[in-house]
Amino acid sequence: MTITPATHAISINPATGEQLSVLPWAGADDIENALQLAAAGFRDWRETNIDYRAEKLRDIGKALRARSEEMAQMITREMGKPINQARAEVAKSANLCDWYAEHGPAMLKAEPTLVENQQAVIEYRPLGTILAIMPWNFPLWQVMRGAVPIILAGNGYLLKHAPNVMGCAQLIAQVFKDAGIPQGVYGWLNADNDGVTQMIKDSRIAAITVTGSVRAGAAIGAQAGAALKKCVLELGGSDPFIVLNDADLELAVKAAVAGRYQNTGQVCAAAKRFIIEEGIASAFTERFVAAAAALKMDDPRDEENALGPMARFDLRDELHHQVEKTLAQGARLLLGGEKMAGAGNYYPPTVLANVTPEMTAFREEMFGPVAAITIAKDAEHALELANDSEFGLSATIFTTDETQARQMAARLECGGVFINGYCASDARVAFGGVKKSGFGRELSHFGLHEFCNIQTVWKDRI
Repeated sequence: MTITPATHAISINPATGEQLSVLPWAGADDIENALQLAAAGFRDWRETNIDYRAEKLRDIGKALRARSEEMAQMITREMGKPINQARAEVAKSANLCDWYAEHGPAMLKAEPTLVENQQAVIEYRPLGTILAIMPWNFPLWQVMRGAVPIILAGNGYLLKHAPNVMGCAQLIAQVFKDAGIPQGVYGWLNADNDGVTQMIKDSRIAAITVTGSVRAGAAIGAQAGAALKKCVLELGGSDPFIVLNDADLELAVKAAVAGRYQNTGQVCAAAKRFIIEEGIASAFTERFVAAAAALKMDDPRDEENALGPMARFDLRDELHHQVEKTLAQGARLLLGGEKMAGAGNYYPPTVLANVTPEMTAFREEMFGPVAAITIAKDAEHALELANDSEFGLSATIFTTDETQARQMAARLECGGVFINGYCASDARVAFGGVKKSGFGRELSHFGLHEFCNIQTVWKDRI
């Protein structure tokens, strides 16, 4: 049999170009079997009590820690994440299990209302099996931040993972098995686009959660809408990183480098558009370029390296094309900007200056290690530039004037604002966006309630 992307998911080590594994796409019978298991698993799981489910989350965390190095090495091998960052992803995912086990049950308790004599309460009931379509850039964390609250709420979770991280998908499933989670409560299958459509249409799927590109989210959201099913979309971003004249320059540069180049720049909520007030622009740019140039990029298994290869060869080509277009439009190249020679899929830390709002690097998401610097005349102009985007995931403001920062935050069109720090997801707070960055929220009690039937129970209403 000829193996092609049309017939199989193919995993390639981006650091070497070596083929790691191939897995045939699930057929209609495979999908039907998965849906039958999911339906049966949900019927039993919803009847378990919340304390039991919370304890199973702790078991998942323990099972994940037992395989922590194996999981980290798999992440690094399949998508090129620097090994220290892969280990941090595993630790963060295990901690998420413990956090929801400790705090989640209280979030699912019956909630009183303002109805007199306590006649009405709000109950949080499970919905059913949730289809999760997840990306490769955080192949463990993206799965866990959805699966953990979904399962705690009494739902089932059925994963369709990105085709280039099938080894991660298999290992995650093994972790849930090690923890004693029933097969139908957590499941996964290697579905193609037709398989996803089949599942969305099926009545045994109650809702869908997607993390991915705007194009993928729009297509899946349309199918979910046609089936009248709830959908949570966490899509792309082109996050502004605003630095005002009074900012702590050293702190701003440090955060900017981390916020842009973590995970080799392949983060939906990474800082991508650096909007710098003109009085500090020259000093910021000089220090930022020097710090970016000092980052080590090479074999992601080496703990000394801050950047690894990009995860897919086609995405490196796309990123380089965006850089070339932006330069042709008049931007200035300060660092990087060339595909690195060799078998690995490396693209160096790149900095573009003199970027204006009509240019590609300002208008499109740059999903890789490329920073675009734009000069703002003043704080009001910076705010205008920040909002001049079809995306609205998160934003950063660096200033020593907290009052001004909070006033600006109220006017920023995004789901999260970080003052004197860069964006990061955290179990304790909601994560999600507006505009073309999607809708719905993950994490905290908001993410837990997204996939609940929020049921009003009212007695003696005559």
